[in-house]
Amino acid sequence: MLMNRAKALKILELLEKKYPNANIMLARDKFQLLIATVLSAQTADKQTIKVAKKLFQKYGTPEKLAGASLKKIESTIKEIGLYKIKAKRIKSIAKTINEHYNGKVPASMEELLKLPGVGRKTANIVLGKGFGKQEGIAIDTHAFRISRRLGLSKGKTALAVERDLMELLPKEKWTRFTDMLILHGRSICKAQKPKCEECFLNELCEWKNG
Repeated sequence: MLMNRAKALKILELLEKKYPNANIMLARDKFQLLIATVLSAQTADKQTIKVAKKLFQKYGTPEKLAGASLKKIESTIKEIGLYKIKAKRIKSIAKTINEHYNGKVPASMEELLKLPGVGRKTANIVLGKGFGKQEGIAIDTHAFRISRRLGLSKGKTALAVERDLMELLPKEKWTRFTDMLILHGRSICKAQKPKCEECFLNELCEWKNG
């Protein structure tokens, strides 16, 4: 574990040097951040932000989104994948927040996980970026893939990888670590044809060229 922690800290240091301004922010308002994060599943951030902006111009509060018809929500977000499923989910989330949390996004992992369709990844993003709370590490496809390739975790589920990373990394870096892995995954450590020869983490990587 001590060797893994030293390696993790070195990786963290190199990532921070490469991506000093890493801060992926889909929205600043807490409710809008929550909804945009739900919309972002299997969707590029650029498209998510575009669609979310259009949605929030019409329904930017829990009350407004909860009161909108499902058809109107679907019509507004139809440019993103799985829009019918997402429309139903975000309407349910808005209704729950409006009715059970006085229109305020809950500020704890326990309460966020009670919202319809909200899992740990979304909750970690909302807590980290919306409330400045480091309660966990958001594990998206990039974080999952790269953590395993680097040998920081051999976990086969997002939760297992998250737990391993939480043991290895300083708590104050948890939210930022995900952002840096996302940027690294987009530019170098891609799912298909990763640019291993260009990677500044190559010497620390257990995967390399497969």
